[in-house]
Amino acid sequence: MFIIEGIKSINEFILSKYKIHSIYATPEQLPFLISKPANIKLFEVNHIELEKISVLQNPQGILALVYIPQNDDFSSDCLLNNFSLVLDGVQDPGNLGTIIRTADWFGLKNVICSPHTVEVYNPKTVQATMGSLCRVNVFYTDLEKLLTSVKVPVFGALLDGQDIYTVDFKNQGIILLGNEGNGISEGLKNKISTAVTIPKFGQAESLNVAVSAAIFCSELVRK
Repeated sequence: MFIIEGIKSINEFILSKYKIHSIYATPEQLPFLISKPANIKLFEVNHIELEKISVLQNPQGILALVYIPQNDDFSSDCLLNNFSLVLDGVQDPGNLGTIIRTADWFGLKNVICSPHTVEVYNPKTVQATMGSLCRVNVFYTDLEKLLTSVKVPVFGALLDGQDIYTVDFKNQGIILLGNEGNGISEGLKNKISTAVTIPKFGQAESLNVAVSAAIFCSELVRK
């Protein structure tokens, strides 16, 4: 199981395909629950008790335990006729959560991660998705095998690629984003169909990977 906190996220998970084991809430938060299916255990707790079980520095008054889904086998068919974000070794849970939330905003349904990407059910990742995790499919798979067999273009975010604002993404493909410090690993660079660069106009050394994902998603939708 994994933890989610906050009334907004919990209400979204109640309405999703995820199965909730139990909810722990202070009396003030209980009236805001959108519904309580009969199979969910509900516990009323006080603020001190909630602080002891919360992973947040400032608990939001309600916490839920949610079962990790078991039917998460990845099929490359989900890559056809749409765009997917593929993450090579993203380490920061906040970045992964923000990328999932961004994918949800722009209507991308799949985020595919390398095995050494941070765990999606990390509490900080879940919190950063703000409920979007229940609408975006997140898979973990061997990226080298995937990119070797894939039948859609692979657009890799690199410093020496084509200007993103001139790229013709057409109607399907993979957006490959790398590790925060090292970028895309050497073993995957030769799998890239088109190297793409977000042009720099200032003096910053690099761009946050979650921000890069948002710029790519915006361009995909705009075009």
